[in-house]
Amino acid sequence: MRKAFVIVSALLLVSFALQFVFAAVGAFTKPAGDGAYALHSVTGMAVIPVLTLLTILFAALAKAPGRLVGLATLPLGLVVVQALIAGLANGSTDAAGASTPFGLTIAGLHAVNGIIAVHVVVNVLRAARQLARPAPAGTTQVAVREGEPA
Repeated sequence: MRKAFVIVSALLLVSFALQFVFAAVGAFTKPAGDGAYALHSVTGMAVIPVLTLLTILFAALAKAPGRLVGLATLPLGLVVVQALIAGLANGSTDAAGASTPFGLTIAGLHAVNGIIAVHVVVNVLRAARQLARPAPAGTTQVAVREGEPA
């Protein structure tokens, strides 16, 4: 299960990296129609949430420490925040449907939240790799329950 945790964490990181590519594709598509951000939307609303749920599942099945399971859960919350930010930014237009300074500021937070999510997933992947490494030869592993001093 620990190798599966590493693999699904890596896939999650790749999907987040592709999100930035898909956002750029949408931004630079000319003329920009309704489908310009289709790949970005599908990845953000379907692929990333599913991979995040799988990451959480495999973290639990790999018997990862509670903090790591919690860290693996964090991207799911950040995806919800992403959708809320995007909705607020899209809804913050003037009467003619043009962007407002407030809406553009909120839209900028969408990118910042995405960067935070990538940072979290990098740390999840790092921890998953560490968890999957075999113990060095000649060492004795000691089980320590959470909340107890080491």
